[in-house]
Amino acid sequence: MSFRDMGREVLESHRGKLIGSVIGLLVALLIMWVGFLWSLFVMACVFVGFWIGKRMDDHKENLVDVLDRILPPGNEQ
Repeated sequence: MSFRDMGREVLESHRGKLIGSVIGLLVALLIMWVGFLWSLFVMACVFVGFWIGKRMDDHKENLVDVLDRILPPGNEQ
């Protein structure tokens, strides 16, 4: 078994653990770099972006349709 096959096997059997570890490392580095509150703000922005992207993927809508449904109507002139 080659090193590449072993790596592929580990990736397939422990994918969630690896992804969670990488995300945890990135969050820790972000907190160390910009501070706790800024990190929470960045994570909230990432979550909102993920949520909007998921809605676009699930419903096959474009960004304008999603934002029109989420945001209140403005005063168009």
